[in-house]
Amino acid sequence: MTAELEERVEQAANAVAQAEALLITAGAGMGVDSGLPDFRGDRGFWKAYPPLERLGVSFIDMANPSWFARDPELAWGFYGHRLNLYRSTTPHRGFEILARWTENLLHGSFVFTSNVDGQFQKAGFADERIVECHGSIAHLQCTAPCHDEIWEATELELRVDESVFRADSPLPACSRCGGLARPNVLMFGDWHWIPHRTATQERHLAAWFESAAASALVVLELGAGGAVPTVRMTSERAVMNLGGTLIRINPREPHVPHGHIALPLGALEALSAIDAVLKR
Repeated sequence: MTAELEERVEQAANAVAQAEALLITAGAGMGVDSGLPDFRGDRGFWKAYPPLERLGVSFIDMANPSWFARDPELAWGFYGHRLNLYRSTTPHRGFEILARWTENLLHGSFVFTSNVDGQFQKAGFADERIVECHGSIAHLQCTAPCHDEIWEATELELRVDESVFRADSPLPACSRCGGLARPNVLMFGDWHWIPHRTATQERHLAAWFESAAASALVVLELGAGGAVPTVRMTSERAVMNLGGTLIRINPREPHVPHGHIALPLGALEALSAIDAVLKR
């Protein structure tokens, strides 16, 4: 680590030490240290899903609700495999570090994530303090949809043939119309995503912002890229509207607005380095 980077880590630690409220914003890079794929570019996606490379299907192609009508076994092969993977994954130590930092803050923390993997809940973060802006793979909805109910996928067990990434029958069904169910995940070109669960989460975040408005805010952004900029925009909007410090942790795209802190590191490496300074 260079002297300049060490100085930035010190600055980040000082900001965290003085924080009264912590907004944790996270993209796909947050899960990489837990062994989860980040689907960065077609090559990264195809490394995780080789059969889809043979079909010439990219992540943007696959993350489209039309597959549930065109080829439901393939659609649920992709999402079922991800659901099984997320269930079996243990959140890395960085989640524990974040939870520990939160314990003594006046207003605690709130999480805003584009990840649909449920890893923050799995790591013990309170569900009412999380916004999943792209929905959750652990929740289901009707593909039609015949109604606007969202239900948990707790009982769902799917077997996926990973050589072709196709799911075995029976596929998840809507309890009302008997048609195919799908994850409550916002996909590309998705006109049928039911947003009310995420909308409720966003109202909770707005209320938290109000309660923490006059407090020392730190926005800690982890592994959020610019390709789908929702998380980065949320981070920057928070410090623009409420003041405070943005710490952007990203090994490839760390640039920040003037006056904020850029750490070109992976999530776990950066959190561990900041934590080591705080423990001195």
